[in-house]
Amino acid sequence: MKKLALILAAATLTFSASAAFAADHEGHDHGSMNMGHGDHSMMDMGSMAHQEVIDGVKATFRVMGMVERMKGMEMPKGMKETHHIAVEFKDVKTGKALTEGTVKVKVQSPDKSDQTRDLMGMQGHFGADFEMAKKGKYGVMCKFVLKDGKTRQAKFWYTVK
Repeated sequence: MKKLALILAAATLTFSASAAFAADHEGHDHGSMNMGHGDHSMMDMGSMAHQEVIDGVKATFRVMGMVERMKGMEMPKGMKETHHIAVEFKDVKTGKALTEGTVKVKVQSPDKSDQTRDLMGMQGHFGADFEMAKKGKYGVMCKFVLKDGKTRQAKFWYTVK
């Protein structure tokens, strides 16, 4: 039960920070969950960490530091997460965004400890926050099931400098 409460708290923090960032980024306070105009997204932010095509789906991963992501806002007290990982999926044939499904990411730290998060759907991508405070190579493993029901996986290394 404690784990569920922690997951819900983390998801709430992630969504709140994302919503606040999106409203701030677009220069509007929308006051609703439909904040996007379609031409702005968090996929414009952060560095592209990895991109690959898996069984007809192009997956684009971006990693951004929380300081960059929450620029102009106060970081919540006690927040350990240092980076946001976002992934955008597109149908290779149509170029259409694929926004329905479940996405899970496991991040293995340089010290071999790991964190696993279910990514939430946000403005055309899926995302979650992770603690990546130590410098070094992080293994990022993603397993996702989109609307077509196929299970796909992607893996890559990301270096924190």
